[in-house]
Amino acid sequence: MMAKTKNKYGQYFTSASIAEYMVTLITHDVSAKVLEPSCGEGVFLGMLEKHGFGNITAYEIDPTLDNPYEYVDYRSFVSSPEDENFDVIIGNPPYIRWRNLEEHLKAELAQSRLWSLYFNSMCDYFFIFILKSIEQLNDAGELIFICPEYWMNTTHSESLRDYMVAHGSLTDIYHFKEVPLFEGVASSFVIFRYVKSVAVASMNVWRYAGKKRPTTEGLQKASSFVLTTVPQFEPGERWIFATSEERLSMISFERSCRKRCLPVASSGDYYRIGDFCDIGNGMVSGLDKAFRIEDVSLLNERERDALIHVYKAKDLRCFRNVSDSYYFFVKEDIDEETFANRYPNVYSRLIPYRDELSKRYSYGKELKMWEFAFPRNEALFRRPEYRIFVPCKERISNKNHFRFAIADPETFPLQDVTGILKKSNCRESIYYLLAYLNSSRVFEWLKHNGVVKGEVVEFSESPVASIPYRPIVWENAREVELHDRIVQATQQYVRTADAALLPIIEKNLEKLFYEQD
Repeated sequence: MMAKTKNKYGQYFTSASIAEYMVTLITHDVSAKVLEPSCGEGVFLGMLEKHGFGNITAYEIDPTLDNPYEYVDYRSFVSSPEDENFDVIIGNPPYIRWRNLEEHLKAELAQSRLWSLYFNSMCDYFFIFILKSIEQLNDAGELIFICPEYWMNTTHSESLRDYMVAHGSLTDIYHFKEVPLFEGVASSFVIFRYVKSVAVASMNVWRYAGKKRPTTEGLQKASSFVLTTVPQFEPGERWIFATSEERLSMISFERSCRKRCLPVASSGDYYRIGDFCDIGNGMVSGLDKAFRIEDVSLLNERERDALIHVYKAKDLRCFRNVSDSYYFFVKEDIDEETFANRYPNVYSRLIPYRDELSKRYSYGKELKMWEFAFPRNEALFRRPEYRIFVPCKERISNKNHFRFAIADPETFPLQDVTGILKKSNCRESIYYLLAYLNSSRVFEWLKHNGVVKGEVVEFSESPVASIPYRPIVWENAREVELHDRIVQATQQYVRTADAALLPIIEKNLEKLFYEQD
């Protein structure tokens, strides 16, 4: 059964292949007492019966669904009795952000003891399904859910994660990254198996190796998943799928960035890029093809003076750019006739795009045809200093690096690029920052701790600002020497693209990470 359009109850219907696979993860025998708390049209119920389970309870809030199972109780699981316990709870809970909830669902949550204890209006509707399910499990009972991945590392879901750590253990997480499990849904999904009141030191993370929606046969193949064993999660931490070795490396990295006034680094006690850099997302033209000037020789002098040099994400590589372009950019308060007289060649270029330009999102202002839709952070990028650019989104599948690239003071980022400029308190060279951001340490940290959706890491202002930073201790001659070596090799690589310089840069950075003050 394919997924259907999401309705007011946050329903995304699970495929038969996924439902059957989840049922095969149950370790209890067929005499187990089983609950499906949001059974939809009954795909899980059918698979449970197919595999011999008969003691089944099911809830469904939407009575309009075509469900053939007579034992389905058409009521909300949220307000169902809390005193009935189960050996197995399995399903696909509804996904709705608070702002999108129906008013009667908000009112129901307001009356919920569990919601009031653990959650607030920043939380997703499915959080209550996870927590209430665990409350109603018997000891050693198992919860098997499919849901979006994002809650495993966001701040507003910390109470749910800590509750889960305190009341049991995750044994298995099946990570599907960006595989389209549900029709029309661009999100990263996981299946997890959780056991109540049982301490498990480590868990299995199964990364799905395919890219297409999995079939029943494909899910059963051992080669469909790549297995990693990771330590059990701890209270107060984001859930990241890192091995013990990777965690130790990240802890070491964060400690090397600790604030000098503190003897030991813990969460929040280390320097971050945002402490030393100003960060801004690039400017938005609203229609790049209209503003990009490919042949500068066709312009008059005034028009050439109005050009800005820009990098887009496609222009960037690790450390340096490989291409660029020029865009027309003016902010004069003039009428169209005056504009046409002053900038005749640009005007002729824009006219064929008039209709498309008029439909740009205007960010609440009246927008003239020749104006950028949103010249955000223009003042920041007018500063006469070198800067670092990185694509706002970077796919990391089959990669071991990001694309932080140097740009000169006259170059602007467009909307798919984020810019980084030094603050006045940053004594390190911009080339030291460039090397640092392109280092393997930063890559590994961001892969696990950045804003990651599926295989894509986001580099907007906040995620870039949060990257741990290792400033130089300028009173330490050895650190100053390493800084200068890193800067020299990085400058040379930017000029020559000599790959032999990259291990030299990395080696000197590694020495710095282990320097003790």
